[in-house]
Amino acid sequence: MSDPTRFDLDDRQRAMLAEMGVRVWWPSSPAESAIAPDAPAARAPLAAAAPAAVPAAVPPAAPSVAQPPARPVAPPPARVASPALTVKPLADGVDRMDWAALQQTAAACEACGLCAQRKNSVFGVGDVQADWLVVGEAPNEEDDLAGEPFAGQAGQLLDNMLKAVGLSRKAQGEGGVYIANVTKCRTPGTQNPSPEELATCAPYLARQVALVQPKIILLMGRFAVQSVLQSTEPLGKLRGQVHTHQGVPVVVTYHPSYLLRNPADKAKAWADLVLALKTVQS
Repeated sequence: MSDPTRFDLDDRQRAMLAEMGVRVWWPSSPAESAIAPDAPAARAPLAAAAPAAVPAAVPPAAPSVAQPPARPVAPPPARVASPALTVKPLADGVDRMDWAALQQTAAACEACGLCAQRKNSVFGVGDVQADWLVVGEAPNEEDDLAGEPFAGQAGQLLDNMLKAVGLSRKAQGEGGVYIANVTKCRTPGTQNPSPEELATCAPYLARQVALVQPKIILLMGRFAVQSVLQSTEPLGKLRGQVHTHQGVPVVVTYHPSYLLRNPADKAKAWADLVLALKTVQS
């Protein structure tokens, strides 16, 4: 007669319990499970084995309880070191500088801690009298090494997107585009720019907008939106409509780095480019 208190688990159920962290004892061989429950000789080995199984489960449980307090909660070292840097005030007259003075000033800027991370200032690239101004987020390591915004795979995707609407970062006049970032120095690792860093660097981008005098500004990524439109609304809510900055129409879309991770949203980015193109043509 079978034991009514016994619950037989199949392999799938035992695997699920194991994934949940539930320890389930099971006979090591079919011969053990076939031993009659009322056989005296059979009970002795199982009774002897039971105490041995208990201590085996106890030691792994003790460290897991003690681990959480030991988890590090301090911020990344690079961000901790930034306040220790002696920063200098932003240069006077940024809003009146010409291209040469503005680029030189940005390259030597020490107004925030990001200057300690840079190898090159990432100022901008393209036609300085273009109808299109593309604004990205903070430079990454590849941008920093190249000294140019949108380098690497993200830059290749951006070039393909611009080509689809007849634009190129290398073109001058019709078909030209100017490309810049909201900050001119890279952030440590993969960290996002802080509100203070965005605000410190904002006068450089504002002057670039004034000098280019574009017909359309294309903001790529949420930090470009936060810096230019001063909005913390989700990017998805700001898409599909035309905003303004310094009297210039603004269209919001996804950053190419995001699109590389989420290719399904490339169709939405294309719709944003079409909206920008129609805005310029109108």
